[in-house]
Amino acid sequence: MQKLIIALILFTSTASMAQQTTVKGAFLEKWNNSRDYLIAVAEAMPEEFYDYKPTARQKSFKEQLLHIQGNINWIDSSHFSRRETETASQDYYSFNKKQIIDLLQRTFNDAHNSISTTTDEELKEIVKFFAGPKSKLQLMNLLQDHVTHHRGQLLVYLNLKDITPPNFSGW
Repeated sequence: MQKLIIALILFTSTASMAQQTTVKGAFLEKWNNSRDYLIAVAEAMPEEFYDYKPTARQKSFKEQLLHIQGNINWIDSSHFSRRETETASQDYYSFNKKQIIDLLQRTFNDAHNSISTTTDEELKEIVKFFAGPKSKLQLMNLLQDHVTHHRGQLLVYLNLKDITPPNFSGW
């Protein structure tokens, strides 16, 4: 039994290491860790502070989360997804904390599934983008960069409310 457990651990570790050696595999591992970290940040803020804005010019905590979700959904549905996207617009701003966290989970998972089925050849494809022509690989990296940018802002919101942010888990 002990040999079976050791073999299973080695197989799992080897599979994980092999995944990290491809651009897409490394991205997907990072994407899952980024999702988990953002969810931990969203869970750390008490619901009564979801409308908190440090200044009048800034988005509220809730608006930041929904902005992240909207960007992921837009890039995924525009450039990676092979599934039908919802045409009905839902008022996500009326969502409570749990609904927002569930929405973020689904959106991250949808993008993960879309990217995991994107071939290496498709990642080289140049597509129209508002900032000029970009490869799908560039858009994949933009997804992560955008999440990181706004999550950093959310960490400041937590600190301003004297809430200890969750430990970094992005690796």
